[in-house]
Amino acid sequence: MKKTQLIILLFILLGGFIVRLHGFDNPIADWHAWRQADTSSVSRNFVKHGFDILHPRYDDISNIPSGLDNPNGYRFVEFPIYNLLQASSYLIFHTFTIEQWGRLVTIFSSLLTTVFIYLLVKKYSNSTAASFSAAFYAFLPYNIYYGRVILPDPTMAATSLGGIYFFDKWLEKYDSKKASKWAWFIISLLLTASALLLKPYAIFFTLPMIYLAITKFKINLFNNWQLYFYLVLAISPLFLWRIWMTQFPEGIPASDWLFNGNNIRFKGAFFYWLFAERIGKLILGYWGLAILSSGVIYIAQKKKLSKNLFLLSFFISSLLYLSVIATGNVQHDYYQILIMPSLAILLGLGCSFLLNLPKEIFHRGFGIAILLISVVFSLTFSWYYIRDFFNINNPSIISAGLAVDQLTPPDSKVIAILHGSEGDTTFLYQTNRPGWPSFQNPLPELIDKGADYLIFANPTPDDQKYSKEYKLVKSTQDYIIFDLRSK
Repeated sequence: MKKTQLIILLFILLGGFIVRLHGFDNPIADWHAWRQADTSSVSRNFVKHGFDILHPRYDDISNIPSGLDNPNGYRFVEFPIYNLLQASSYLIFHTFTIEQWGRLVTIFSSLLTTVFIYLLVKKYSNSTAASFSAAFYAFLPYNIYYGRVILPDPTMAATSLGGIYFFDKWLEKYDSKKASKWAWFIISLLLTASALLLKPYAIFFTLPMIYLAITKFKINLFNNWQLYFYLVLAISPLFLWRIWMTQFPEGIPASDWLFNGNNIRFKGAFFYWLFAERIGKLILGYWGLAILSSGVIYIAQKKKLSKNLFLLSFFISSLLYLSVIATGNVQHDYYQILIMPSLAILLGLGCSFLLNLPKEIFHRGFGIAILLISVVFSLTFSWYYIRDFFNINNPSIISAGLAVDQLTPPDSKVIAILHGSEGDTTFLYQTNRPGWPSFQNPLPELIDKGADYLIFANPTPDDQKYSKEYKLVKSTQDYIIFDLRSK
């Protein structure tokens, strides 16, 4: 890599790191806080109770996620690689809070993805497209917010891109007799297996590796033992984890609905929410569509199509993912974290296209002007919609959680109720106690199940009725706490 290119990449990474510090010390009470709280809760329980990675636990012991009572608080979704990184970093360094270490793991993952995007685009296109791709991944407002949340998805994106990059490096050295080529093979294998454990959806983003293998081995593809070895070892950890999970059905949230639970796939609402509302408006701020379209044109050029099929495979992977996990993607905007590398690559190619329009048809300044206007408006409008994601919309749950942590024993179980958001575990997480985020059963039954305290955030006058039967611990305009063991 030339010195100038390295400097540009380092500036992008430094800028990407700085902007992701926005809201770094925020409590987990912003956008999609419920999913962040569930993730961080597993890490916090590792810190409290030890690293039992085969039995990850969180604070929600209700029957809401799985439909079954979950008295042990089992949390069987992704294998807890992300939680291991978050919790172990907290215990080793202890410089920041457990939540801040979660943000740092995500920030590092996001920056690592930026590097892999740069290296892949530089090899298969040019350094200009690579720089722009990396810059878009680092600075799109959507990616700034989701590049510092406490979720495993950005880390999955990093390991997935890393698996592709090192797989390509292995194929590049395949004919070499040097044993060092196997280092790339092993690193790629470990990263791909990790990506699948972090999110099984990583399977969609193995298409670029499939394309590389077909291009390299052609008709001998199915006679290559190394590929079979890679496939088996990459998938086996996920397969074993899924088998192990079935022993704990109470800890497995319902997930079948993510595919097409509301029959929305390929209907008008599907296209509107994903391609207009999310990609067009939220991620690209409308004007970025001009650059994205230019990227598609760049790939589709007749003279470059065969060369660009590798980069096109990222885009196809994303379309497959959006189509198969239809309801999940429509329901949650954080599901689009996984398609961001593909969008960044197309945007980078679009910039390269606009900067190199045919001189015989366009004045050079035309492409530059279109690019500048599109970038400025895209980032501005996207930020307009993303900025509220950082807001703490219910500060009362923070003060209520601190009060519970100070006024109740550490081993107590609580019922944490936020009116209008029953079932949301964000408030429960703030209490630093296991318990129930809703009245899944009548109160006497929850007491029989072990509930010690009842807490309301933003209490209503009607909530005062419990003081007739249970001891009032503390009451403010932000919260009210009842001791269910004292009458």
